[in-house]
Amino acid sequence: MRSVFSYFSLLFLCSCFSCTPSAEESVELISLDRTQYENKLEGFWLGTCIANWTGLVTEMDKIGNIGEIKTGDFYTREDWGAPDQPSIWSEGVPSDLSPSIDFVLRDTSSYWGADDDTDIEYIYQEVLWKEQKSRLGAEDIRNAWLKHISVDEENYLWVSNQRAFDLMREGVYPPETSAPDQNEHYDMIDAQLTTELIGLLSPLNDSVAVDLAQLPIAVTAREEAASIASFYVSMFSLAHQLNTPLTGDELRGIANHSRKYLLQDSYATSMYDFVLGQYENGVKWESCRDSLYQRYQVEMAAGYDMSSRALYCNGCFAAGINFGASLISLFYGEGDFKETIKIAVLAGWDSDNPAATWGGLLGFIYGKDRLLEIFPHPLSNQYSIHRTRKGFENGGMDDFTSMAQKGIAIIDKVVVKELNGTVIDNGRGWLIPVD
Repeated sequence: MRSVFSYFSLLFLCSCFSCTPSAEESVELISLDRTQYENKLEGFWLGTCIANWTGLVTEMDKIGNIGEIKTGDFYTREDWGAPDQPSIWSEGVPSDLSPSIDFVLRDTSSYWGADDDTDIEYIYQEVLWKEQKSRLGAEDIRNAWLKHISVDEENYLWVSNQRAFDLMREGVYPPETSAPDQNEHYDMIDAQLTTELIGLLSPLNDSVAVDLAQLPIAVTAREEAASIASFYVSMFSLAHQLNTPLTGDELRGIANHSRKYLLQDSYATSMYDFVLGQYENGVKWESCRDSLYQRYQVEMAAGYDMSSRALYCNGCFAAGINFGASLISLFYGEGDFKETIKIAVLAGWDSDNPAATWGGLLGFIYGKDRLLEIFPHPLSNQYSIHRTRKGFENGGMDDFTSMAQKGIAIIDKVVVKELNGTVIDNGRGWLIPVD
C-alpha cells in the first residue's frame, strides 16, 4: 500500500509532532505498508540468492583476451542451457554447481549458502538490528569484520575486501581502509557487493540512503568505484516506487536519476551513456558487450586504464568493466527477472555479482510471493551465514522471514532518525516525507 498526503495533511501532522515547515515548502508524505515491505525484503534475499548462485556457474569463465574478439571469447544467448565451460582458475573443470548454464535453485530440503554478495550485508544488518542503530560507525564495522571473518582458513574475501580486512587487523579503521596509499585495490568491485541493502533500509530517499552508505562504501572503495556503489544504493532506495508488472522504462527512470551519483566526466558515466546508447539504438546485447570490451578494455577509452596495469586477469574483478556488464543486463533485461539474470550470467567477467545485484533489486520489486510464482518450485527459505562467516547464533542458520523482519526494525529507526518520518497505524506502516 502506498498513498500520498497533501501539504495540508503535513500541516496537521506538524501541529501534532512539533515541526514547522515554511509556507514555501512543498512536501509529499508517502505512506508505506510494513507487511508489504517485509514481503519485498524477503524477495530481495531470495532473488539475490537465486541470481548469485546461478551466476557462480559462469563466474570468470569469460573475461576477454586483449585484442580482436574471436568466436568463443564470450558467451551468447545460445549458450543458456549449454554445458558450462571452465573458469580461469578451475584448471579445465567446469562448475560443480551445475553441469549446464541454468538457474541454480535450492529446495526446501536444503538452504542457500552465504557468499560474498550477501554475507557482509548480512553482518551489517545484524549490527544495526542488535545495536538498534540507523547508521554504522567505523568501530561498528571494524569490530564486526574482526568478529565474523576468519583469518586462518578460507574466508571468501578477495582484492579490496581482503586488503581492508588486513588493515583492520593492523588497527586501521574505515574509511582509511580504502585509502589508495594503503589499499591498492580501492577501484575493484567489492563495495557493490556489501552496501546495496542499505538502499532498501532508506526507502524513497536516495540522498539519505547514499549518505548512510558512504562509510560502508569507503571500507573498500574510492573514486569511480565508490561512485558506482552509490549508484546502486540509490537505485535500491528508489525501488519501492516501482510495482509489477514492471517495465524497462520504469527501471531506466530510476537508473537515470541515480546516474547523478557517478563521478562526472569519468569512465563510469562514459560506460553508462555508452551502454544506454547502444540499447536505445537497437544493438543486440551481445554486440553491445563486445563493443564495451573493445572500447574500454582494448582501447582504454575514458581513462579506463585497467589493461595498462598488468593486473591479474586484467582487472576482471574491477568495478568498471563489471559496471558496464551489469548495465547491459539491466537495460536489455527490461525488468524481466529471468531475462535479466540470464544476460547477467552470460555477459562475462565477475558474472555472479551483477546477477546478484539485479536479482536482489528485481526480487525486492517483485516480492517473495511473485518470485515463487516465477519459480514454481518448493524453494528454500533457509540461509546459512556460516558457509562464509562465523560467530553467529543457531550455528549460523537463519531464514529470509527473520532477516526481513530485522530489516523492518532497522527501517523504523531510519524513518524516525534519518528521514524525519513517523511510524503509523500502531506500527503497521511508515509516513515518509519526500521532497
